Amino acid sequence: MGIPQLLVSILLFMVLFLGIGFILNMLLRKTWVMAVIYPIIVILIVDKISFFKYFTEPSASFQSLAKHLTSLGSADVIILSSGFVGAILSGIIIKFLRKNGYQMF
Repeated sequence: MGIPQLLVSILLFMVLFLGIGFILNMLLRKTWVMAVIYPIIVILIVDKISFFKYFTEPSASFQSLAKHLTSLGSADVIILSSGFVGAILSGIIIKFLRKNGYQMF
C-alpha cells in the first residue's frame, strides 16, 4: 500500500467513524456508545468467521481471531486505530457540545 492510499484510508476511517459515532451519540444519547461498539466492528472486519460461531464454537473462533489479529500488517493496524480515534473524537465532541448548551434531539 502506498503512502497516498494509506493517508486517504486513515482520513476515511477517522471521518467515517466520527460521523457514525456522532449520529449514534445524538440519537441514543449515550456519549461513548461508538467507542464500545467499535471493537466488535473491528472483529467483524478482521475475522472471516460468522458472528454466531463465537457462541457455538468459542474456542476455535477465538483462536482464529487471535491468528487473524496477529497477522495484520502495520498499515491495517494504523487504519483500524484511526477509526477508533474517530469514534473517541465523536464522544469528545458530543460531550463538549452538550456542556456548552447544545441540545441535540
